[in-house]
Amino acid sequence: MTRYLLSILLWLLALPVQAALDPALVKQLAAEDSDAKIAAIQQLSATPGAEVTKLLQAMADDGLLQAGETLFLLDGEQAIDAASGAPTQPAPEAYESVTVNNRVRSALGNVLAGMKLFDADRAVRLAAAQELQSNAGVELVPVLAQAMDKEADAGIKALLKQAHAQASLASPEVALRLAAVRALAQSASPATRSLLVPLLDPASEPDVAVRQAAKQSIDAIESRLVVGETLGQIFTGLSLGSILLLAALGLAITYGVMGVINMAHGELLMIGAYTTWFTQTLFRNYLPEYLDWYVLAAIPAAFLAAALVGMALERTVIRRLYGRPLETLLATWGLSLILIQAARVLFGAQNVEVANPSWMSGGVEVMAGLVLPWNRIVIIGFTLFVLALMWALMQKTRLGLFVRAVTQNRPMAGCVGVPTSQVDTLAFGLGAGIAGLGGVALSQIANVGPDMGQGYIVDSFLVVVLGGVGQLAGAVWAALGLGVVTKFLEGWSGAVIAKIVVLLIVIVFIQKRPQGLFALKGRFVEN
Repeated sequence: MTRYLLSILLWLLALPVQAALDPALVKQLAAEDSDAKIAAIQQLSATPGAEVTKLLQAMADDGLLQAGETLFLLDGEQAIDAASGAPTQPAPEAYESVTVNNRVRSALGNVLAGMKLFDADRAVRLAAAQELQSNAGVELVPVLAQAMDKEADAGIKALLKQAHAQASLASPEVALRLAAVRALAQSASPATRSLLVPLLDPASEPDVAVRQAAKQSIDAIESRLVVGETLGQIFTGLSLGSILLLAALGLAITYGVMGVINMAHGELLMIGAYTTWFTQTLFRNYLPEYLDWYVLAAIPAAFLAAALVGMALERTVIRRLYGRPLETLLATWGLSLILIQAARVLFGAQNVEVANPSWMSGGVEVMAGLVLPWNRIVIIGFTLFVLALMWALMQKTRLGLFVRAVTQNRPMAGCVGVPTSQVDTLAFGLGAGIAGLGGVALSQIANVGPDMGQGYIVDSFLVVVLGGVGQLAGAVWAALGLGVVTKFLEGWSGAVIAKIVVLLIVIVFIQKRPQGLFALKGRFVEN
């Protein structure tokens, strides 16, 4: 029995480590002609296996070596014959890598990706299918068809279908090209449209039916691109409107309560943004394991910082100028310059880096060509949250009642015991704090620097005037509307012309409806 087992063990040890590949094909990989190399690559890939994958991957990585007529791989210090897999004795002393130009490298990439389509690991198959989206050659059509039949994952199967159709465009068979063109009509990618455009030329595509199908597919793709572009502009406009809303909410409160045109309001956004950067720096230095959550800590910190600065401005300067709009305008403009210079002294004139946390990075793909960034989605949700808190504060609390009373009729509110002076300070602090929250949101999508608030002060006033003084609902509709309209106009005429057109629209609207979208109600206002 022992002798029998020993003979089996010796027989197993005598087996080769790996099945030998065709030496002629392996030798052809080092041919001078690129066509010969590509032909050898394709023939070797027809019998997939671990040995073929290892050989072709080594060639793609410049690890297929040549010494005279011998092709080998290096395994540590040991040279392994490329065809047989046996150690080379003796190991070559002088060798060089087999030359792989861009054309051969592209063929290698296609073949290796095609071989990975049958891997048991879903992540490997997904990566291979994604790699083949842009460079699948016609030689991979049978492989892609076979992979589609075996693939159970719907997402990967859709990618394979796209790659199969793109690869089939170069097929000599008219029926296959026609089917590919019709299949690509379901795409919404500009790259796919670019693939189909050459087929409109009779010199590139001799078949009339294929050219007509290509024209129809291009029209279908362009209509989807228009839809995706429109939805993207609307979403970007909503995110811009969310920033304007956070800036305008505070301005609507201060302007509605005190009638103050605060030209330093944009700098309160800047204070909120720098507070976010400072909070990020603290987390990075002292709590690096919780760095992803610095934004949550920055929200109350930015609110308090901006609110304290706002109340200090109201107590020291603005309170002495009530009822004098021109002096208030000039004074707050001077305060904005002071705050900008203070930021330059404290933080430098250059922009500082505020990075998105990982849970706000990336985006969600709604449709091909339309990806909604997570940071903008979070900003819109955050704005809705702040808006809900503001509504509850204004409608359900004593402070909100006082603010609404002072906004509608300051003398009467004072006569019935409302402490108008304290309401002024608290309202200014509340408005400044909300602007600070706007700075937190703005820091996630824009550069943080001393001048960052200057670009939002005019738009914020437009929101307040267009929506109606002291009206939250008006501010919401005005901010979102201006954001969306601005983004659409920027796409057609550029940022500068868009600003001018928006200003003209607002001026014309105010001429027709001076009270804005929503007017205050009350006997004092009506009189």
